Amino acid sequence: MQSTFPTGFVWGAAAASYQIEGATTQGGRGESIWDVFCRVSGNVVHGHTGDVACDHYNRYKGDVAIMKTMGLDAYRFSIAWPRVMPDGVGAVNAAGLDFYDALVDEILAAGITPWATLFHWDFPQALFNRGGWLNRDSQHWFADYTKVIMDRLSDRVTNWMTVNEPQIYIGLGHYDVKHAPGIKYPFSQALLAGHHTLLAHGRSVQVIRANAKKPATIGWAPIGKVECPLTESAADIEAARASSFGCDKNFFNNSWFGDAVIFGKYPEQGLELYGADVPKVQPGDMEVISQKVDFYGCNIYSGGRVKAGPDGKPQNVWLEPGHARNALSWAVYPPCLRWGPRFLYERYKLPVMITENGMTNLDWVHSDGAVHDPQRIDFTRRYLIELRKAITDGADIRGYFHWSLMDNFEWAEGYKDRFGMIHVDYETQKRTLKDSGHWYAEVIASNGAILDSSHAGLEPKLYVYA
Repeated sequence: MQSTFPTGFVWGAAAASYQIEGATTQGGRGESIWDVFCRVSGNVVHGHTGDVACDHYNRYKGDVAIMKTMGLDAYRFSIAWPRVMPDGVGAVNAAGLDFYDALVDEILAAGITPWATLFHWDFPQALFNRGGWLNRDSQHWFADYTKVIMDRLSDRVTNWMTVNEPQIYIGLGHYDVKHAPGIKYPFSQALLAGHHTLLAHGRSVQVIRANAKKPATIGWAPIGKVECPLTESAADIEAARASSFGCDKNFFNNSWFGDAVIFGKYPEQGLELYGADVPKVQPGDMEVISQKVDFYGCNIYSGGRVKAGPDGKPQNVWLEPGHARNALSWAVYPPCLRWGPRFLYERYKLPVMITENGMTNLDWVHSDGAVHDPQRIDFTRRYLIELRKAITDGADIRGYFHWSLMDNFEWAEGYKDRFGMIHVDYETQKRTLKDSGHWYAEVIASNGAILDSSHAGLEPKLYVYA
């Protein structure tokens, strides 16, 4: 197996606006559904909110300086829709655009390539009051917002993602009520919201193609279940593929969303399973949804395993008792970063970007002033070795974004979980680059060759940023 990744492979880290920016009442920003959701008792652990978060809005220059220290090729960030357009439509907030303008300039000055996500869950509350994703006009609202961003940033930003994890913000926000807006809609209504969000994706792609000032590379960043074969037999691989693209009613699937975007149709299995709940597809809808994209993003953290049963159909093979888990109790299962991207590439025939992968850990600043997180180093090393196998298998994988750049507001889990390579003291806002951040810098510098080193991490180094 090759010891390094392909020439030009993109090594990055990712974050999202509501999770790090804070400053929810600064600079003319409008209210988002997450602002409202966090104020309801019981919605978020310990009543935490994103009001301050990592204060990235005021500290972005220092944060970009740390990115430069790490040697990142790329930084994936998201733009807060209500910071740019406080009511979601209509008036544009100059201060909000100025922030992202300055952020992009800072990223570029550090020699890092910006990758921008247009929607990472902070939907404008003013538009939710008008029906949100259940309103068919939402596709046009999102298109208008996209145009504003193109006019301001597309002379420097050339890599774009439309939406992040529609399976989550529709499924957990509009059906399972664990995320904003936290309303239990009938399944049919949740599917309709999903259909409208896919239309919004397609409209956004159209706007980027028509208005980008420089040639644009466009994708999206969905999530979905990954099932891995128990063995490398042809039967087990086919069973894992079938299970990975199967439809169910928890929204956490690949094909209902992915087939619509790439093939311009919903999968037959889903149409049969959902029956009368399937939204009415109007003429032209699927043509809008299936606008050509340049890469298929995927957020992968964990996976399961299956084998072929006597009839060839998938059978779950449960992980053994005591299997490794992260602090959120998600299974640590490195093969998912081999089989997930490989299956997506084989099905959709598009270059794949790993737009999120990482783990939450129980991190703290040690008595020597450093943050030692050997579990995250071991996790990332094992997952990247599996990703390299997917490339060896023939999958066209162009890059990897570690989640996350820094500890942040983890949605309904508040601040109790730490995903970052940079430790954030939320009381003082002091940043400390963790051991994993130092190690990842060597991964980048070696283009992955260090993964074959016999040691798991590096000698402790101390970099503390105010």
